This record gives sequence, C-alpha cells and structure tokens, in this order.
Amino acid sequence: MMICKTCVLNSNFPGIKFNAQGICNHCLSHRNIDRQAHLKEEYQAKFESLIKKYKGKASYDVLVAYSGGKDSSYTLDIFKNKYDLRVLAFTFDNGFISKTAVENRRRVTESLDIDHIIIKPRFDILKKIFVAAAKENLYSRKILDRASSICTSCISFVKFIALRLAIEKEIPFLGFGWSPGQAPIQSSVMKTNPRLMKMTQKALFEPLYEVAGDELRLYFLEEKHFQVPEKFPHNIHPLAFLDYDEEKIYQRITELSWQKPSDTDANSTNCLLNSFANKVHKERYGFHPYAWEIAGIVRSGGITREEGLEKLNSPENHDIIAHVKQRLGIN
Repeated sequence: MMICKTCVLNSNFPGIKFNAQGICNHCLSHRNIDRQAHLKEEYQAKFESLIKKYKGKASYDVLVAYSGGKDSSYTLDIFKNKYDLRVLAFTFDNGFISKTAVENRRRVTESLDIDHIIIKPRFDILKKIFVAAAKENLYSRKILDRASSICTSCISFVKFIALRLAIEKEIPFLGFGWSPGQAPIQSSVMKTNPRLMKMTQKALFEPLYEVAGDELRLYFLEEKHFQVPEKFPHNIHPLAFLDYDEEKIYQRITELSWQKPSDTDANSTNCLLNSFANKVHKERYGFHPYAWEIAGIVRSGGITREEGLEKLNSPENHDIIAHVKQRLGIN
C-alpha cells in the first residue's frame, strides 16, 4: 500500500493519485504557503469586521458547538478571550461521552465563565441510528470519504440543533472547533444560506428518518425556520484562519484545567463511540475516516507527517469497542 510522501493519505483513499515522486494529487493541488497566509489574514479581517457590526446586538454573540474536546475547548477560549464575545456553549450528548470529557466541559466553562447548555436526546433514538449506521451505508459515498457513517449521523444532530438554537435565540454567530483538515479557509466565515441548508438537511435527515421516524423532527429545522433568512447566523471556524498548532493548543487549554482523557482513542478527546466508528469504517472501506482531516492538518503545519501517521496507525481500544457494542446490543 502506497502512502503519500508529504501527507498521510494512502492508495486506498478514493480518487487518490500519485506522481513519480510519490506525492498525492491533493498535496499537489494544495495552494502555496504565501497564498494560505493571505487567505487567513483575509478571513480573519472579515470576521473582525462582522464583530463590529453584530457584537452586542443579541443576548449572546456566538453559540459554540462544544464537545469538551481539545479543539472546541480552545475555540471557546478564542471567542471569549481573543474576540471578547459573549459566548453560549452548546453540547450534544450522544450517550458515549468520556467521563474525562464531561469533567473537562465543566472545568473549562467554569474557568472561562461561559453559560453552557446540554441537550441529550433519548438514548433509544440514538441507539437505533448508531446501530443502523454500523450495519449499512446511510449516506452517499462522497460524504463517507471524510467521516464515518456513525460520526456523520452524530454531527448531523450537532449541526442542526445548533443552527435551530442560533435562529431561535437570534444569535449572529455559530462557532465550531473544526480543524484545518475539517473545514477549508474559504468556508471559515460564511453566512448560512437557508436554501443550501434545506438541501443539506434533506440529504442527512431522510436516511435518519427512515431509521428513527417522527421523533427526529425535534432536532432539525422546521419549515418556519427557513422563512426567516435574516435570522440565519454566520458560521465561524476560527481554527481555519488562525494558526493551528497542537502543542500550543494543549498548552493553553491545560491552563483552563482541561485534562487529556485516557479513555478515548488517538483521534478523539471526548467520545467513546469513535473507536467503534473508526473500526467499522476501516473494515468497510479500507481507509481511516480521519485520514482526510489529518492530511489537512499535516499540510497546514499543525502536526508533523509522523505525528499524523501515528494517529492513524494507533490501534483501537478493544475495551472501549466492547463497551460500545454491548451498549448498542451488537454482537
């Protein structure tokens, strides 16, 4: 199996090609460093301009999807201390949150003096969805190139619950702790488009509805939400336009009393379900669902290629997987 000489993508990744030097087509098409630096400055300035326009106009300036993990904890700190915004943290509890992550959420929000709400849907609904996602392909292959079916299901709840809250509370910014490998700079500051979100929701909601039925409607947008486009927030991904350095991120969030979990895998700092989701995806498709994200972080300089490969090659925790399977009722 061939692995790109500059990132971490291997020959099993869909659509990948290598040149004579063993460099993949994604690295070859990646823009040069000067261009990336210019884009970061451009989008940071764009966000700062929006802050001047919207800050203080609502009860909260930004609603942040907060998992309790490394990146979202750092993102809370950025919005609160770098940009001096009034922050509301929102957590979606999927029933598989690491005990350490639960404590990290409490410690970090208390350290930052941030209001925090948690939404935990009934587990019987989530169980149906996670079991179905483990057994069949719920989504298009293009979506699954960048995340497992289980994680895609989970993040669908996060995105649309957060968007619904932001619209109903008229919060102008919706923040996510996406890494440079998850969200490109060009999408880091973007007004949410109701028409596009309606199409996106349809693609994600319909497969889940087939599994869970009408109970799902509580967690997604209703038609009334699409009728108020002026209330749709700007999506903000600050880690895409700010410098991303894992060592510095760990250093800062440790100052906020965040502790690195010992009960999660190498690619998550908050979720027990992740190990099982990764295992299923690798067995089904032959590549790691975090490969695209980690390759992007490597290209951005956030981690070294060796560190990226170590993350991808770290074995899953069999005890965690056994716990997840038992809770889901999977043999």
